[in-house]
Amino acid sequence: MPHLRAYLDHNATTPLRPVAREAMLAALAQCGNASSVHHEGRAARAQLESAREVIAGFVKTQPKNVYFTSGATEALNLVLTPELELDGIKAPFDVLLVSAGEHVCVLQGHRFPTAAMEKLPLTADGILDLAALDATLARHAGHRVLLALQAANNETGVIQPVAEAAARVHAAGGALVCDAVQAAGKAACDFPALGADVLVLSAHKIGGPQGAGALCFAKGRHHILNGLIRGGGQERGLRAGTENVAAIAGFAAAVEAVAQAGTAEMVRLAGLRDRLERDIRAVTPEVVVFGAGAPRLPNTANFAVPGVGAEVLLMALDLEGVAVSSGSACSSGKVKRSHVLEAMGVPPALAEGAIRVSLGWNSEEDDVERFRIAFVRAVETLKAKRVKPAA
Repeated sequence: MPHLRAYLDHNATTPLRPVAREAMLAALAQCGNASSVHHEGRAARAQLESAREVIAGFVKTQPKNVYFTSGATEALNLVLTPELELDGIKAPFDVLLVSAGEHVCVLQGHRFPTAAMEKLPLTADGILDLAALDATLARHAGHRVLLALQAANNETGVIQPVAEAAARVHAAGGALVCDAVQAAGKAACDFPALGADVLVLSAHKIGGPQGAGALCFAKGRHHILNGLIRGGGQERGLRAGTENVAAIAGFAAAVEAVAQAGTAEMVRLAGLRDRLERDIRAVTPEVVVFGAGAPRLPNTANFAVPGVGAEVLLMALDLEGVAVSSGSACSSGKVKRSHVLEAMGVPPALAEGAIRVSLGWNSEEDDVERFRIAFVRAVETLKAKRVKPAA
């Protein structure tokens, strides 16, 4: 049965998977605090630790290296601190390097002094400039450097060279924290593949519930001196507060579904994305697809039609039953110019028209067809309004 609406904003949040809902309902049906020692508490603890094993298996680390948080934003705010200890090294980090295309929670939510933070440029294709990274590491020789780098950009879908960057940073005596939120289920997303020291995941980007995330370490010798949330010592003292067992159970169920789908789902999504981009080009040959020359997530298309503003196009598509977003509406709910496209050198007039379409686990051919029809109507209407009648 065709969907009444086409939801194509999965990079913002993905609909809850049925298996995740079932796992959450089962957890909600049980009463127990995971820190209690009685039967009910032990049952809640068992669910929690089972979920921890699932997440650990997904990123290929030990369960003791996985910590549950309220989401990726909290996890990144927690871990991006000079007081992060890795491999038993207690010396604080001196410098935080971030790519210019990082999520705002990395660009603004870290705990490094502003003077100790430095942005690294992107290429025109939206990839971290590795030559600039090399030069920056050389300039900071003798300093302990922490690099924050996405596995894949949330706006353009461009996959970042995390493994290459990690090798360079490690050779300089530093470490790498990887925001793997968008990559989970759509690209390489484990420690052996990425070479990172820390990975961060979010449940609601893969069909789990909002309000659950994970901070994962590659090795067991780690510590954060100053936690953000202090209290009863949950999550082995790293993140206090009674664990949200139901949300964590839904998170684990979504991770299992992603792992089971494997590369076949990536191929399916790439086929839908490619069809959608062909449809766009057929209607508007002048369209610009951002990051098209770089490796991209199979589910993401970010584009602009010259002369067509993002806000009016978003509203027109919404009225036609299609939900998409501009590339940078995450924090404010308003359309504004993308810092990612700015870092790629996209002219402001073109960047202001950027639209992001992102597919997910329940996207179908019908959704892409509904988008095509809506896009044709919207663009034709908007172009007609720009044509002045003859005098």
